Amino acid sequence: MTNQEIFELMARFDQSGITSFKLTTKDVTLELVKGAAAPAAPSPVLPTVPAAAPAAAPAQPEGPCITAPLVGTFYAASAPDAEPFVKVGDKVKKGQTVCLMEAMKMMNEVQAPCDCVIEAVLQEDGALVSFGDPLIRYREG
Repeated sequence: MTNQEIFELMARFDQSGITSFKLTTKDVTLELVKGAAAPAAPSPVLPTVPAAAPAAAPAQPEGPCITAPLVGTFYAASAPDAEPFVKVGDKVKKGQTVCLMEAMKMMNEVQAPCDCVIEAVLQEDGALVSFGDPLIRYREG
C-alpha cells in the first residue's frame, strides 16, 4: 500500500460519518478512529520497509476512460464464474453497469457515463485500484 493510498483513505475517512475503520493487508494494518482517547497500550511498531526506487508513471490510456470512483477492488463480473459485465467491442447504454467496485465489504456498481463502445478493460479482475485509476476505456457511439 502506497503512502498516497493511505493519505486518500485518511482523507475520505475524515470526511465520512464513520467513527472507526480498520484495514488489514498482508503487509500493513491501518486503524483509524475519530473522537476517541488514545489507546491504553501502545500498538506494536511495524518494521519499516525500505522505499523502492520510484516506478515510472504508468502510461495514460488514449481516449476517455471510466475511472474508479473510490479506492477498492475492481470486479469485471458479478461472481467469479459469471460472464463479465462488458467485453471489448460491446455497445453499452448510458447508466448500464460496466463493473463493480468493492470497498469495506460493500459492492458499488460503476455505470457507463454515456452510450459508448468498450475499447479496453484496463484492470485485472480482483485488482486493488485507487480513486481515479482508469478502469475501462471507451469511445462514444
